[in-house]
Amino acid sequence: MPQPLRLLTGLLLLWFAGIVLAAQQPVKSPNDPNEYRYLELDNGLRAILVSDPSADKAAAALNVSVGSGDDPEDREGLAHFLEHMLFLGTEKYPEPGEYQQFIKSHGGSHNAFTAFQDTNYFFDVDARFLEPALDRFAQQFAAPRFTPGLVDRERHAVHSEFTAKRRDDGRRFYSVEKAVSNPEHAFSHFAVGNLTTLANTDERPLRPDLVHFWETHYSANLMTLAVYGPQSLDELEAMVRPRFGAIANRHLAPKRHDQPLYRPDQLPSKVTAEALRDIRRLTLSFPIPSQKALYETKPASYVANLLGHEGPGSLFDVLKRAGLAESLSAGLGMDTGYGATLEVSLALTPEGLSRQDDILALVFDYIDRIRTEGISEQRFREMQQLARIDYRFREKGEPVNEAMRLASQLQDYPVRDLLRAPWMMERYAPEQYRAILDRLTPDNVMVFVLAPNPTLSDPQVTRWYDTRWQREPLNPAALTQGAPETLAEQLHLPDANPFIPDNLDLVAGASMPHPVRLGAPEGLALWFARDTRFDTPKANVFIGLRTPAARASARSAVLTQLLVDAINTNLNAWAYPARLAGLNYSVYPHLRGITVRVGGYSDKLHTLVSRILGQVAHPRLTESRFEIARRNLIDGLENRAKDKPVDQTSEFVQTALIEGAWSTEEKLRAAREVTFDELRSFADNLLTEVDPVILAHGNLTEASALNLAQQVRALALSGSRTTDVPRSHVRRLPPGETRVSLTVDHPDTGYTLYLQGDDTGFAERARFRLLAQLISSPFYEDIRTNRQLGYIVYATPFEMLETPALGLVVQSPATGPEQIDAAVRAFAEQFEARLSNLDEAQLQREKQAVISRLLEKERQLGDVSGRYWREIDRQATGFDSRQRLAEAIRAVTRDELVDTLRRSLLERQHALRVTTGGEGLDETAALEQLTRQPAVPAG
Repeated sequence: MPQPLRLLTGLLLLWFAGIVLAAQQPVKSPNDPNEYRYLELDNGLRAILVSDPSADKAAAALNVSVGSGDDPEDREGLAHFLEHMLFLGTEKYPEPGEYQQFIKSHGGSHNAFTAFQDTNYFFDVDARFLEPALDRFAQQFAAPRFTPGLVDRERHAVHSEFTAKRRDDGRRFYSVEKAVSNPEHAFSHFAVGNLTTLANTDERPLRPDLVHFWETHYSANLMTLAVYGPQSLDELEAMVRPRFGAIANRHLAPKRHDQPLYRPDQLPSKVTAEALRDIRRLTLSFPIPSQKALYETKPASYVANLLGHEGPGSLFDVLKRAGLAESLSAGLGMDTGYGATLEVSLALTPEGLSRQDDILALVFDYIDRIRTEGISEQRFREMQQLARIDYRFREKGEPVNEAMRLASQLQDYPVRDLLRAPWMMERYAPEQYRAILDRLTPDNVMVFVLAPNPTLSDPQVTRWYDTRWQREPLNPAALTQGAPETLAEQLHLPDANPFIPDNLDLVAGASMPHPVRLGAPEGLALWFARDTRFDTPKANVFIGLRTPAARASARSAVLTQLLVDAINTNLNAWAYPARLAGLNYSVYPHLRGITVRVGGYSDKLHTLVSRILGQVAHPRLTESRFEIARRNLIDGLENRAKDKPVDQTSEFVQTALIEGAWSTEEKLRAAREVTFDELRSFADNLLTEVDPVILAHGNLTEASALNLAQQVRALALSGSRTTDVPRSHVRRLPPGETRVSLTVDHPDTGYTLYLQGDDTGFAERARFRLLAQLISSPFYEDIRTNRQLGYIVYATPFEMLETPALGLVVQSPATGPEQIDAAVRAFAEQFEARLSNLDEAQLQREKQAVISRLLEKERQLGDVSGRYWREIDRQATGFDSRQRLAEAIRAVTRDELVDTLRRSLLERQHALRVTTGGEGLDETAALEQLTRQPAVPAG
């Protein structure tokens, strides 16, 4: 070949390779400064690398397209068990807790979850330690040990996880969904595992089955990896290739789940299941074709957007105003790649539960309206515009969340669309919308009802969760008849959205390092910070209306909650389009009064603020809504008695020690007694005396912040007197250990040991933060892994209102409170020796881990706004609390830590031990004693 032709051919090949390479790289959002690189390793593993030079945390996630749907029929829960076992030692790092300890000691966290078709493993870590963390992470998939002694131990941990959630209504209802599904579909199988399904006997040892499952299901070509860090793409690739290239490629194919989820001869049916809590839920599940290949047009999203709309005249708005429903959601359920479900789920009021047939008829009436009036290019263009704005101005997520999302999405989307796929709506596709609507018919639905004490004429019981349920056939014709005319005539599809932002420009001027106080109308504390560092035209406004009326008694706390419910109910339909257009809000009660938070695109934020303030000042109250809200509040309070034991023991600590917190019983008594007239009087007088404060932060000018303050004064505070509403404090525990025993209807034992610091100063807070860091992994390893006392085991900084504390929490299915406490005491004595021998290098490493988490770079405007608001609340208006605490942590010595351990955990100088069962004061006597205590002294 002549030399010029050879040169031309070479250039063409390079040009073609460049085109192929470009096609194999993801398209970015214009607001995304990160760099990306897609790799396919020689073993078939696919990876996406993300270089974010501004990140101080690094993360990785590995997704395997193997899940509980791959379990052998005679080994249900095996995929979940394998997820547990991969953490417990590899050939290179044989110690079972080594990976966990390394991550924890370098400022990180780790976890995994097993889904139906996927298992996702993930961690984050101080970015400087990404490479050694990846080395440990990759070994779990390349060379796990499956140590024989740990196999039997860990199956008990899986069993504890199972028993801890046996009374959870979500798990119980899920067991009913499995029971009614097609028995030929793998979804019907038990996914968690327990001592029965994971039996380990001489005749049927578990480890060979575990190893065989790993060898026949886990393969590099089924794995997708995402690695996120500040390192360059070349550096990240150099970390990834040798480590993850060592994973075996067994050339496996993912399992096909091509059976229908429901047997066609069992549609339509209604399934009624018993809830333990006061929950009333109605769900319509429609089998539809898989939507995975239609991600560019998203027909199911188009239809679900209309079904789940909450604006005026929507299905939800009509049902809520009629007092029948409290929430409604619509969207895709399961999608296996061969089949999917579209689900409409409603939380019902008691009256709604009694009128299920009316609601079902109304749902199908609304579906018919969508079918005849809802397919519109104008609606599509609006959805498309909102999706494009959201993608354009998408803010960075936490590295670990980004890694989890990308590793999962890499299983489903082409590389080019990897980043933008969730927001893509590329063309108007009416034929696809109609294809979805053609499946939303009365003869193609499984209706689920979850309710307490349902009437079941011939109940069945699920095998593992003992949930009573019953299935009965439905008459398709009956489902479309009988929609109440007075409700049906109120239905209409949404109007054009008036909140779509027009001005997406950033305000001029540099971002301010922290808020400054502006001269606002008299009596208003106005804090302002212009901030465009995230290159997004968004802002957040907090309006705190502190008032003594909200904290006077348990009754006033209940009335505040009921008033907030009325405000939110009145706002919901009008403000729902604002939510769709990237604005969000919340009105919520707290210990000092009510806060209004409004955020999102700044262009039309002021319109939303004005409407909310008008409702706060002059809420529309109706007796019918009052009764529904009061019933919901009573149900929620009564349901707390059915929370997990550790949730109840930990909640008691907060109720007993935080000034202004009222016990569940006190609030229940008040909720049962309050009247509608009381609520009206309370609303009229709530803002008579106010201690108002405002934060305006983000894409705002000083003039717009001052204008917001004028709005607050004019709309909500005219006629109000300014007062001072001080912060609550934490009560000081009496000397020694206070023991409390709660009566809980749950077979597990709950144990919370709360160890309080001496004062609220930075030095004491630093000692407790660092002690919690050092004790966390050893406590988990000893109590959960070695002693096998339970699945829920953790040690945590239990800081409340700047009062330092250490919390040790255990929930055990088989061990009583005294035995748990004996184990905790034995651990403490062993740990004292370990802490006393801690060398300086280890101490500095653990300090840095705490500091890196404390000073972790904020990645979204809302993170910064939230921190500023917390600092304003605690009157730390130097806005440097994190830095001061970090300096205090740097100054802690080993001797100080040992002293803190001795006085808090070994001597229990100011300790509160709350257990379910066992010895101790009952709840009433303990509250009476503890609520008389003075506040913890300031540091």
